Amino acid sequence: MNKRKLKETAQILSTPCYIFDRDIFNKRMDRVKKAFGENVGLCYSIKANPFMTKFIPKTAQYLEVCSPGELSVCERVGADLSKIIFSGVNKGYEDVCRAADDKAAIFTAESRRHLELINKAFEGRGTKADVILRLSHGSQFGIDEEELISLIKEKAEFENVQIIGLHYFTGTQKAKAEKIAKELDRLDTLLTKLKSELSFEPTHIEYGTGLAVEYYKDFTEQTELDLLDETAKYIRAFGEKYPLTVEMGRFFAASCGYYLTSIADIKTVDGINYVICDGGINQLNYYGQNMAMKIPPIELLSDKEGETLDYCLCGSLCTTADILVRKVSLPRLEIGDTLIFSKCGAYSVSEGISLFLSRALPAVAVYSEAEGLSVLRERTDTFTLNCGGGIN
Repeated sequence: MNKRKLKETAQILSTPCYIFDRDIFNKRMDRVKKAFGENVGLCYSIKANPFMTKFIPKTAQYLEVCSPGELSVCERVGADLSKIIFSGVNKGYEDVCRAADDKAAIFTAESRRHLELINKAFEGRGTKADVILRLSHGSQFGIDEEELISLIKEKAEFENVQIIGLHYFTGTQKAKAEKIAKELDRLDTLLTKLKSELSFEPTHIEYGTGLAVEYYKDFTEQTELDLLDETAKYIRAFGEKYPLTVEMGRFFAASCGYYLTSIADIKTVDGINYVICDGGINQLNYYGQNMAMKIPPIELLSDKEGETLDYCLCGSLCTTADILVRKVSLPRLEIGDTLIFSKCGAYSVSEGISLFLSRALPAVAVYSEAEGLSVLRERTDTFTLNCGGGIN
């Protein structure tokens, strides 16, 4: 989106607000598909940005859903429920039954209990659940290799389940293709063992690359695309041997998002120029809690030029932690100016401490060149959530 479109949107929504560009999202997904090739499927993890769920292009064969709430999102926006991979570390029996009623495509199992719950949920349905077992990587997620092998050996005991493959995701922000290559080597070794010892051959492997997104050093997309292309040779090779689907969220969504916040106050204290914005860390989060010490992609909504000053950009929360950027040089600011934070299409809209201080939730809109602007959420008060629905 250009500044003119962003300015028009800010006037419609008021600040703070989020704007997500569907064209940028689709372009990124198409670029990933081109890099990985036709043999490799794509899965969008909706936790990265649930507001994009309604607009996922056909390039994505699957949607990863990790909670009952995310399942409700898919139901509410009319997503293709047959594309759902129902995942998540905490599954309840009723959750699994709901996903089964929705005809979800695949279920992940992160433990023996998950497999038992899925098996029970499919009793009397006249069909078996397609299940992939999540391989652990030394954390609370997934099943260790020995237990995973045992479950495949015992698969006949789960009469309503068909174990069709494996799920493997170790974490995000991987900046080296060699790390991904090592993880795929581990999968290959395990799958070779499963075939030779148990005659088990998968029909679905879901792997999360966790490809890094560069927020601070280089605001062009070339660094990310170079990493994508370097990784692609390993993904393509693995996809030649196994039925592979790659799951990603941040890498698809990050570049499509804008967060707009306006300046409510400016003051100088002990020689530091403090700017108070109408947004804050409750609504803007790139990766981790180190944002204030780095400079993300940021610019003025206006085309103001001339003298620049150093500013400390702060939010509206009553905590000294609410600092968006500790020090950044910008044209001389005035109350009412609007700042554009770019590359915040992943996680900011859902990962912030949004209820702190009972601040209103920002409005959310999506934009495409073909369909224009659609407002998905108006500015929404949160005080009822913090007082149990009000006082009678």
